[in-house]
Amino acid sequence: MKDSTMPGDASPQLDAHDWRILSLLQVDASLSNQALAEAVNLSPATCHRRVQRLTQAGVIEKRVAILSPTKLAAWTGWGLSALVEVSLDVQTHEALDAFEARAVDEPSVQQCWRVSPGPDFVLVIQVADMPAYQDVARRLFNEDARVRNVRAFFGVKRAKFGTAVPLPGAPGTAAGAASR
Repeated sequence: MKDSTMPGDASPQLDAHDWRILSLLQVDASLSNQALAEAVNLSPATCHRRVQRLTQAGVIEKRVAILSPTKLAAWTGWGLSALVEVSLDVQTHEALDAFEARAVDEPSVQQCWRVSPGPDFVLVIQVADMPAYQDVARRLFNEDARVRNVRAFFGVKRAKFGTAVPLPGAPGTAAGAASR
């Protein structure tokens, strides 16, 4: 296989096979290399090299199992999801970086987004119950004198949850609709 990186760029150029591999892995990362190779009409060795290249380039960040908090609640008896807006009193790089580092280090924080305009951060937090949320809030928001405002929204129903990134040529995207 030829080197498919652009000169002076660590990002690989992606062809139709790469897009199809990415599309399939987004839906089911548990596909065996053999099944993936068959689905994209490549040899298993070539498919494996492409997946390795996409992983090494950071296009594929990680492969995970996505667990259902709702289904797990049947066994654990608990589960609370919170979406939290956080505004700091100053927006210096140091203050933003310091809060971000603390939020990223907090195990209950599933996602941390630095956003603009509006609040400085939006966090997605998954905890056992309200006392557990209060513990997280104390650590992240109350013990930091730089946190000016916090607005928390608690999940009542998850109507949609996805991790797939729209890809060129994939069903449901403008490029995919144009290529049909």
